[in-house]
Amino acid sequence: MSGEAVAYGAVTIVNAIATGKGAAFGIDLWTKARVDLTNDSIIKATILNDEAEKTTLAEKCAEVVFEHFGKQGLGARILTESNIPIARGLKSSSVAANAIVLAMLAAFGKRLKPSEILKLAVKASLEANVTVTGGFDDAAASLHGNVVVTDNISRKILRTFPVEDYNVLLFVPSEKSYTANVDFDRIKTVAKQVEIAHKEALGGDYWNAMTLNGMIYAHVLRLPIDIIIEGLRAGAIAAGISGKGPACAFVAERRCTDEVLEVLKKNEGEVIVSKTRQHTSFPAELVKT
Repeated sequence: MSGEAVAYGAVTIVNAIATGKGAAFGIDLWTKARVDLTNDSIIKATILNDEAEKTTLAEKCAEVVFEHFGKQGLGARILTESNIPIARGLKSSSVAANAIVLAMLAAFGKRLKPSEILKLAVKASLEANVTVTGGFDDAAASLHGNVVVTDNISRKILRTFPVEDYNVLLFVPSEKSYTANVDFDRIKTVAKQVEIAHKEALGGDYWNAMTLNGMIYAHVLRLPIDIIIEGLRAGAIAAGISGKGPACAFVAERRCTDEVLEVLKKNEGEVIVSKTRQHTSFPAELVKT
């Protein structure tokens, strides 16, 4: 009883920490998961691309799926592999949760509605303490692609938009940033400003919302703003902090990509070139059994 799955990446448009409302869009980075079910009641996980990372999230994903199907007492061996940098604000946890839940379903030979998959992935993320809001916006963008605007508290997708075909340039500093270390009281002080960004996204002006959100969170998280400004000057149509950072994302037309790349490479960090992901990826398309 084994299953494999792949889930795709996402980038912040509006960070939901301040208000409980968020927005994100899909990109073509990925996380793959393999699950082998066992009868020994032991859940063991390995993150192949960073074996020093904690595996609590993977274990919680297995637990919530076992609970959902009333299969407590089984065990699982979980392997994940990803090209998404961990703990940089690039949704590595939400994407991994989707991939593992989907792989668990494949191992059981089960199919669930997308809303039910998101419910399980968010529950596991909350129980693993890798998110404050559940990361519903990130998980939804990972699962569905395109642009999603959400209410993370009520776990509702408020609106979706077909995302345009753009390059997405990610500037990834070497330092990691974990949810447990974020100053949430400081973030709450900009809730009214973030609410404006969310209204912009809800109305369809999501690229402006992304830049506004990026400026707000860069300031409140004490992250550099200059690189955002320089990326916009070089031709990016939107730019900002992704998640809680420190990574920044830049959306660019192909004709401006080289100019934006040149700006990013002047800074100390890794640069990843990705693309927006336009298609909707339902579980039946993601899961390989």
